[in-house]
Amino acid sequence: MKIKVKKLREDAKLPTHGHPGDAGVDFYAIEKVVFAPGKQARVHTGIAIEIPEEHVGLIWDKSSISFNLGLKVFGGVIDSGYRGEIIMCLLNTSDKEVIIEKGHKVAQMIIQKFEHCEIVEVNEITETVRGAGREGSTGHK
Repeated sequence: MKIKVKKLREDAKLPTHGHPGDAGVDFYAIEKVVFAPGKQARVHTGIAIEIPEEHVGLIWDKSSISFNLGLKVFGGVIDSGYRGEIIMCLLNTSDKEVIIEKGHKVAQMIIQKFEHCEIVEVNEITETVRGAGREGSTGHK
């Protein structure tokens, strides 16, 4: 599959795969962003992409940024009809200021095929062994 990518700013860095066979495509910050402790901020990439119909771009954490810096991605669904800039919203879950420098990897996107579903209202749905069990329903807390 080929994904068309457009630089919205000359100094934007094109998304890349970190290693051959990696599922995620890395996106890079177009400018320095400072995250105050416990606060969220937007990270601009300067990139627009054309996701094929019947596909979605799912934004996920970079493990090193999540594990080491405490930055978590929010709002990570990019529909195929969207043609604007890819902007990552991240939350600093740590108690320290975190700085992402221009050109640093900030998040990754996985392009995934999906099934479009028809919503049908019913009076009953089928029962399962789990039923309405939520957190801890497997006995692990």
